[in-house]
Amino acid sequence: MTLSQFDEHSVFSQLDAFSHQKLVYCSDPGTGLKAIIAIHDTTLGPALGGTRMQPYKSETEALHDVLRLSRSMTYKAAITGLNLG
Repeated sequence: MTLSQFDEHSVFSQLDAFSHQKLVYCSDPGTGLKAIIAIHDTTLGPALGGTRMQPYKSETEALHDVLRLSRSMTYKAAITGLNLG
């Protein structure tokens, strides 16, 4: 799915397209933190994580990146034989 196609769909459609289990939006007004946490697949075990701290042009771009990153971490764990999601 390309970013332009991604814009055309609802958040739930995007979760389905990337086969995610959970998506959480967080914010802390005191620090200005805005975060998106995505859990891709916990079939093999607890979720394995990665973090990116960078500015995005839009919330859609940030969401697309977090979904790609979390899915990639699931595949990375599976390829290496770790019992992590």
